[in-house]
Amino acid sequence: MDTKLYEVGTPTLRGERVPNHESYRYVRGSVLELLRAPRVVEDPVVPSCPEWTLRGLVTHLVGVAATSIGRLSGYPSAQPSSSSDMDIPELLAAWDRLGAEVDVLLAERGGRTGSILAMDAFTHELDIRYAIGAALPREHPAFAGAFEVLANGFAAAVSDHGLPALRLSTVSTQWIVGDGAPAATLTADRYDLYRSLAGRRSHAQITALDWDRGSHRWLPAFTWGPFTPPATPVEPVTGRLRLSS
Repeated sequence: MDTKLYEVGTPTLRGERVPNHESYRYVRGSVLELLRAPRVVEDPVVPSCPEWTLRGLVTHLVGVAATSIGRLSGYPSAQPSSSSDMDIPELLAAWDRLGAEVDVLLAERGGRTGSILAMDAFTHELDIRYAIGAALPREHPAFAGAFEVLANGFAAAVSDHGLPALRLSTVSTQWIVGDGAPAATLTADRYDLYRSLAGRRSHAQITALDWDRGSHRWLPAFTWGPFTPPATPVEPVTGRLRLSS
């Protein structure tokens, strides 16, 4: 098997990406399909975002879409005033409508516009999958772009803490984060790496991944931007979950 080697922040990762408007549209379609299916608990708490139930998370997605329309177009697009009273199907319909406007604006802007938006939506799709017990997708067009956003943020945290570079590896693909030659390698399933960088895995879970040297030096860097590892696990490692076809 050939190994792909990427240094975060260089053009070599761009070939793996799809445009942000396509990623965002795909995430939205996936979430709509997931949440149209019957659930044992209609509005469960989302373990990785314990301040939200499922409805609260979808309300967040609606609000982000509305805010993004205003920022991208220069004209305010208010979140539906009645969203606090909407049920999940109504919120999904509102997100689908607003998201279609976002798709057009992102396509017009092109480039890296909307990278954080697409990452946020994809991360929350995974939050939803864990919350309702749905399988993780084997492939997802949003993964590469979203992972790049997370890896760049984590790389900045590694540098800010004065830490040596770290190699992130899925065996078939590798990313180097930080400056200089990597002093250690962390090898894991791509979703375990993604969820660790997105503040969804505890320090104990991160340490239990395959490190070729002690993890303790790099653990502080997993707290960065909006992400803080939970004190105790909120979801299992990927190896314990099924993947969808």
